[in-house]
Amino acid sequence: MTYRSKVTWIFLLGFALDLVNMFVATIAYPDIARELHASVTQLAWIGNAYMLGLTVVIPLSVWLAALLGERRLIALSLLLFGVASVLVGQAASIEALIGWRLLQGLGGGLLIPVGQALAYRHFAPAERSQLTAKVMLVALLIPALSPALGGLVVDSVSWRWIFFANLPLALITLVLTLCWLEADTPASTRPALELGKIVRQVRRPMLRVAMLVYLFIPGVFIGTSLVAILYLHGLGFTASHIGALMLPWALASGLAIALSKKLFNRCGPRPLLLAGMLLQSIGILLLIEPHPTVIVLAYLLMGLGGSLCSSTAQTLAFLDIPAERMGHASALWNINRQLSFCLGAAVLSGVLAALDSFAATFAIAAALTLFPLFAVLCLDASKVRTLLHPASEPTR
Repeated sequence: MTYRSKVTWIFLLGFALDLVNMFVATIAYPDIARELHASVTQLAWIGNAYMLGLTVVIPLSVWLAALLGERRLIALSLLLFGVASVLVGQAASIEALIGWRLLQGLGGGLLIPVGQALAYRHFAPAERSQLTAKVMLVALLIPALSPALGGLVVDSVSWRWIFFANLPLALITLVLTLCWLEADTPASTRPALELGKIVRQVRRPMLRVAMLVYLFIPGVFIGTSLVAILYLHGLGFTASHIGALMLPWALASGLAIALSKKLFNRCGPRPLLLAGMLLQSIGILLLIEPHPTVIVLAYLLMGLGGSLCSSTAQTLAFLDIPAERMGHASALWNINRQLSFCLGAAVLSGVLAALDSFAATFAIAAALTLFPLFAVLCLDASKVRTLLHPASEPTR
């Protein structure tokens, strides 16, 4: 196995660990609520605390990697993540569980930016689409499979084991990191922490629109997913059945990713984003009808619309970013991604707690999905067309 293959494996394993913990916990919410006497708002903070940890530590990733070395930082992150996973699993109160989830997020938040930078560095620009395809495959499979497998674990054993199960994978990745990655070269000077350069990237119009889209489409979906789990549980769906709904979502997401890749250069981002927002909004509204067939259709539409927007926004975000600012823009993009997940869950769980109505909450979520409409319509289409052909060729 080549060195870059080893680096890729470590990155993808860390990426998978992070994604599992973003998506699998929600399936256990009804059982956690019953055992730990948690409110809807507290349940939302199980996910929010993890994503808050990610968000806090991502801006420090470049500085910490330069200070400690990438191999050492990844190893320490995996160790922290594994210990925190065990502490989450043995939590005796909802407050303790939320606190340990924050610690788990601080460990997991360094795995993606540091591992991603390390992996992409070993691929020439013309070869990076190979790595991107593997990343997208993991990003599609984990959200689809982890709730279904997590539902089986919850129904068969206990909700605690979805957190204990992180430890073996974290330890395997830690051992591979220590065995496969080359030793770090000590820094000759203390690196500077340049957070201002990250924040200033928000001035770029395409990145700004893409960030807005991510806040209101994937972010709203995460919040809707949380509310839908409680809603479907009340209708008599088991954890396994609820988790299985992510399978049609994944099929539709795969189609959306393929469509975005094929049509982005031909049509530009505007029609893809508009179609995606409309499809997700309709899908959320369909959740109000409790018939199982309609629920499956709702998840299909949310997968198709949401992934059409997220994959298109990902390409749009970096379309006009110069190479020397790519790292800073990437950090800002990842911070925004984590914030979108936190805010989506917090806002919609708060709406549900205030209104005590699933139908009203779904209606508000559908309306929020359409919030970026004006910004998308105002995109500078001529500038996008000018940049598209030379800028987007390497990402095909």
